[in-house]
Amino acid sequence: MSCRIAELRHKEVINQSDGMRLGFVDDVEIDTKNACLISVIIYGRPKLFGILGRHDDIVIPWGSICLIGEDTILVKCPGRPRKPKKRRIIC
Repeated sequence: MSCRIAELRHKEVINQSDGMRLGFVDDVEIDTKNACLISVIIYGRPKLFGILGRHDDIVIPWGSICLIGEDTILVKCPGRPRKPKKRRIIC
C-alpha cells in the first residue's frame, strides 16, 4: 500500500496503548539528506477559539507508528506525552 502526504492529512491518529484519539495529521517532518520521513505532527487544539493560543503540538516519531490503515494511524505512545522545551510533545 502506498500513501501520499496529502492522504495522511485525512487520517486520524489513535494511541494504541490507551485508545485515545490524538487528532488528525497536520504536518510531517522530512529528512532532506536521506529522503525519509522523520515524524508526523498534530497541531494543538485552539484554546477559546484561538484567542488564548493553542495547546502544545504532538510530535510522533516515525518509529512510534505501528500501523497506517485506510482511515486511521495507530501509534504507540506509552503514558501521557512529555513536554519538551519548544512547545512540542514527543511520544
